[in-house]
Amino acid sequence: MAYDAIETLISTLEMRPGSPVVEAEIAERTGLGRTPVREALLRMVSIGLIEQQPRRGLLVSNIDLADHLDVIQTRRVLECLIAACSARRATAALRQEILRCAENMRLAASKGLIDEYMRADHELDLANHQASRNHSAVKCVVPLIVQCRRFWYAYQHEGELAEGARAHMALAEGIATGDEAAAAAGANQLMDYLERFARRIIDQ
Repeated sequence: MAYDAIETLISTLEMRPGSPVVEAEIAERTGLGRTPVREALLRMVSIGLIEQQPRRGLLVSNIDLADHLDVIQTRRVLECLIAACSARRATAALRQEILRCAENMRLAASKGLIDEYMRADHELDLANHQASRNHSAVKCVVPLIVQCRRFWYAYQHEGELAEGARAHMALAEGIATGDEAAAAAGANQLMDYLERFARRIIDQ
């Protein structure tokens, strides 16, 4: 719970890149104890969301534009693997849940509701990860997803919600039909969209 709460604060930029991380303040803000908060922060240091600097303590890591393309490239490999696993292994209920989340993203995009769009995106990730039953790949991809989500919130004015929703629907439909190649193609379409979005920011 502590990890999820802090991850949300970081990915939505409520804790800004470069800002100090104060354990007591986070505990008060989240209503959680200092021990689980401390353990969650240590975990975030290990995956690079938070940096530990001499004499400055803990800081939220900065968004590195150049490194972000490597993040997407690495995520692409993992997302294709997870999508193929989900297409092969998902239960009927999870296939329907994945489609429902993608449809919610489409509806939110049509209304320009960014927070609802991102909430449905997160729910789709959770359902996809559960469906894949590939814990190793999921463990590797989650920090990369958080980096991408944070990048999105930082530069959302450049994003095309409808385009993103279409890419997520292609992924969802591939998984729902049980077609591994279609699911992987949907994952690639989604990563293509994220890469175009990132390159627009970098080119500016």
